[in-house]
Amino acid sequence: MTAAGKTTSGTGRPAAGWVARTRATLRDVAADRRMAMMLVLGFGAGLPILLVFATLSAWLRSAGIERSSIGLLSYVSLAYTLKFLWAPVIDRLDLPVLSRLLGRRRAWMLLSQIAVAAGLIAMSRGDPATSLGYTVACALVIAFASATQDIVVDGWRIDSAPTERQGMMLASYQLGYSLARICAGAGALFVADAFGWAPAYGAMALLMLVALGGTLAAPKVQARDPGPRRGWRHALREAVVEPFADLVARKGTGLVLILALITVYRLPDIVSGIMANPLYIDMQFTLSEIATVSKVYGVWIGIAGAFAGGIAVSRLGLYPALLIGGIAASASNLMFAWLALAGHDLPLLVASISIDNFAGAFAGTALIAYMSSLTSPAFAATQYALLSSLYALPGKFVGGLSGFAVESLGYPVFFVMTAAVGIPVTLLCLGLRLLPGETEPAPGAEPAQDLPARA
Repeated sequence: MTAAGKTTSGTGRPAAGWVARTRATLRDVAADRRMAMMLVLGFGAGLPILLVFATLSAWLRSAGIERSSIGLLSYVSLAYTLKFLWAPVIDRLDLPVLSRLLGRRRAWMLLSQIAVAAGLIAMSRGDPATSLGYTVACALVIAFASATQDIVVDGWRIDSAPTERQGMMLASYQLGYSLARICAGAGALFVADAFGWAPAYGAMALLMLVALGGTLAAPKVQARDPGPRRGWRHALREAVVEPFADLVARKGTGLVLILALITVYRLPDIVSGIMANPLYIDMQFTLSEIATVSKVYGVWIGIAGAFAGGIAVSRLGLYPALLIGGIAASASNLMFAWLALAGHDLPLLVASISIDNFAGAFAGTALIAYMSSLTSPAFAATQYALLSSLYALPGKFVGGLSGFAVESLGYPVFFVMTAAVGIPVTLLCLGLRLLPGETEPAPGAEPAQDLPARA
C-alpha cells in the first residue's frame, strides 16, 4: 500500500481497479447535469452585481453625475452583505402557485431572476442625468433581487447534491460567475461605447434569460426543513453570541488587535475601488479602453495574484504573506494618484491596474486564509461569516463617502490617503506576532476565493 492507501503494482503504479474507479467517478461528475445547471445559475448570480456597482458608476460619471452622489449610490451593494437578514424567510416561505409547480427553491429563484431582468430593463429606460432618483430605485430593486437569488441558488445547490459533489458544484458555479462578471464589466462597456448605455443594460437584461432557462431546466428538489421556529433571541445567540464568545475565550484580549486588523486590512482597496471608474472617465479614457484593460486584462491579473497569494501562504507562511499583502495592496493605490496627475496615459493605466489587481488579490487570499485559521470546528461557518462581514461592512460604509472626499481633496490626495491606511495595517500585522499563544497556522490550506481588487 502507498502512503495514500492505494494498492500499487511492482512498478509503483496505481492498481488498475483504482484507476478505473477514478475514471468512472470523473465521468459521473462530467455527466451530471447539475454541474451544467450550476454553471448557468452562477452566470445569473454574477451578472447583476457589477451592473449596480462598478459598471453603473461608469454610466453615472459619463452622464455627469457628481462623484459624491456616485459614492453614496454604492450603498446599494450592502444588500449583498446584509442578505442574511431575510434569508430565514426565503428558507421557510412558499410562494403561491410557483412553489407547487417548481418547488420552493426554484420558485424563489425564478421570481428573483425575473425581478433582476425587469429592474435592468427599467433602468435602461431611464436617464440618470435627468432622473437620478429613478435610477437609484431601479438599482435597489436589482440589488435586493440579486441578493435573494444568491440565497436561493446556494440553498438549491446544498439541497440537490451530496457533500462529495459540492466541490465540483462550487467550481462550476464560480466559472459561470466569472464569465458573467466579464459580460457585465467588459461586455456592457463595449456595448455602451458602441451603441449607448440603454442598449447595454437592455442586452444585460436579455442575458438574464440564460439564468431563467437554467432555473426552469434544473431538477426540482425538496427543500430541507430549516427546523422549528425558536424565536429571535435563540437565533441571535446561535448566530452571534456563542460564536463570538468562543473567539473571546480562545483569543482573549488579543482579539481586539485581530478584529482591528480585519477591519482595516482591505479598507484601502474597497474605498478607493468605488472611485476607480469615475477616475478613468475623468481622465478621458474611452469605455472600450476601460473594458479591455480593467475588465478583461485586469481579471486575469487578479487571478494570477490570487494564485501567488496562495503560494506565498504555503511557502512563506501565513503571517509573512499577510504582511506582504497588506503593504502591497495599500501602496498600490499610489499608482492611481500618479495616474490622476498624469492624465490620459494608457501604458500607465495598464501598469496601475496590473499592480493594483495583483496586489489586491494577493492580499485577499492572505486575509481569507487568516480568517479561516481563526475559526473553530464547532462554529466554522458562523464565525467566518461574522469575520467576513467585519472586513466588508466598514469599507462599504466609508466607501459611500469617498465621492465627497474626491470632490473636496481631488483624486491624487484621496488615493494617497487611502494608501496611508497601509501604515496601521503594517503595524497591526507586526503586532500579531507579539500576541501570546499566537502561532503560525499550518501552511498549505486552500484559501477561499476573493474577488479581484477592481471589480
